[in-house]
Amino acid sequence: MFHSIVVDHVSFAWPDGTKALDKLDAAFPAGRTGLIGVNGSGKSTLLKIIAGELTPRSGSVSVSGVIGYLPQNVPLGASRTVSDLLEISATRAALHAIESGEVTEEHFAAVGDDWDVEDRARAELDRLGLGHIGLDRTVGTLSGGETIMVALSAQLLKRPDVLLLDEPTNNLDLDARRRLYAAVAAWQGVLLVVSHDRALLELVDQIAELRDGAVRMYGGNLTAYEAQVEAEQEVAERVVRTAGGEVRRQQRELIEARTRIERSARQGRKAAENKKVPKMVANALKRKAQVNAGKQRALHQEKLEEARERLTEAEQAVRDDAEIRIDLPGTEVPGGRTVLTLPLEPGEAPAEEPGLKVLETLVIRGPERIALLGPNGSGKTTLLKRIVEQGAHVPVRYLPQRLDLLDDRLSVVDNVRALAPSASVNEVRARLARFLFRGERADQAAGTLSGGERFRATLAALLSAEPPPQLLLLDEPTNNLDMASVRQLAQALSAYRGALVVAGHDLPFLESIGITRRLRQDRQKGLAESSIDG
Repeated sequence: MFHSIVVDHVSFAWPDGTKALDKLDAAFPAGRTGLIGVNGSGKSTLLKIIAGELTPRSGSVSVSGVIGYLPQNVPLGASRTVSDLLEISATRAALHAIESGEVTEEHFAAVGDDWDVEDRARAELDRLGLGHIGLDRTVGTLSGGETIMVALSAQLLKRPDVLLLDEPTNNLDLDARRRLYAAVAAWQGVLLVVSHDRALLELVDQIAELRDGAVRMYGGNLTAYEAQVEAEQEVAERVVRTAGGEVRRQQRELIEARTRIERSARQGRKAAENKKVPKMVANALKRKAQVNAGKQRALHQEKLEEARERLTEAEQAVRDDAEIRIDLPGTEVPGGRTVLTLPLEPGEAPAEEPGLKVLETLVIRGPERIALLGPNGSGKTTLLKRIVEQGAHVPVRYLPQRLDLLDDRLSVVDNVRALAPSASVNEVRARLARFLFRGERADQAAGTLSGGERFRATLAALLSAEPPPQLLLLDEPTNNLDMASVRQLAQALSAYRGALVVAGHDLPFLESIGITRRLRQDRQKGLAESSIDG
């Protein structure tokens, strides 16, 4: 059966009246589709509407087949079990009751056709690299990446025809990402994935860009999309240059026409005076000349307005993506200065892998740029928190993975002012404008922000803090960012002259910020100097 997603004239607004989608039309065919767009464009909202999590104000969504949906933020609950997250606890309980001799219609109804649900669940977990996780293990003992992969297993267990994924590689280590890539590459139904992960977007069959309230489809993967957009922009920029030249030409012609008309009028008046033309005749000639002059001026003015309209249309075809403009504190750290000295606990197992040198003390000197690598659950976040708790020899600021720095009850402005009490309101608003929070958007409560907006607000607060940081600790900083903002963040961090420690799995991003040193965290071996990625 052919499956697809059809979005027909869908509009959606939040309770405060803010429009998220307005009369949106889109069709997503069978195959793998990557949905991209700037933060706040409505990608996650659209996925929630398709999944039935949100109800549109108007319009309709048609989905053929069973839907599986993995949201960006997986609902947790430390006491829930893996079985609960897989949504098979009721079926398992009924199975166990039947096996123990409690044969009732209710139990058979609960099992249905899922007699092999436990085997299928374990097989699915094993396929995604989670075979070591028991079904009765509590969610609170899982890492963030393990939780996401278990949640993905839950959706795949449904045997969906249509699979919706919202930023699925956030918080995943390299091994988990590779397993997810394999699952995506093998997918046979309809897949719609919101992501900024370049490697994942190279696996799709088409790119759908949500931009300016409309969806446009591009055939091929991310590389093909970027090539097509680049070609379109070259054409659009040429058209702008041509249209701009036409406007300038029409402006010159209008000025020249006015000059000719004025010169002709002066000559006419002078000739009438010299020839002693009767006043009545002179007035008639003057009126005729004025009418002709008016027609010429109107004609040239009309041509100029038409040229300006063409220029405006051409300029609108040129992309002007709003990107965050980050001015990091200009606090340079001298090359020989010791920034951090942190005693480390010895690992429980020896590091036998080549390319690893276990550290007894973490020492950071000068403006080092350190990548903190390691699998999910290895203790990278714990290490960053230890640095914050102990303190360094310079001011330290920490951007956590869960972005819980902000007070949800306060506005974005007030959150920044709390960390920068000496800054005036106007100074704070000027800083926030560089992070795309202008006017009323800066007065939004932090609790109403999208994932990408929350990152921008948190980063703005962090970098506005007093005193400015000379050691930045970033935990998975590219999560929830669109690709334009990832590029901008990389540019900003490349210009930063303090010391930098970045925990993450996004190797292209780490390479782009000029990493000079790699550390690998392992729960058994401890922290080691690494000459290899991963």
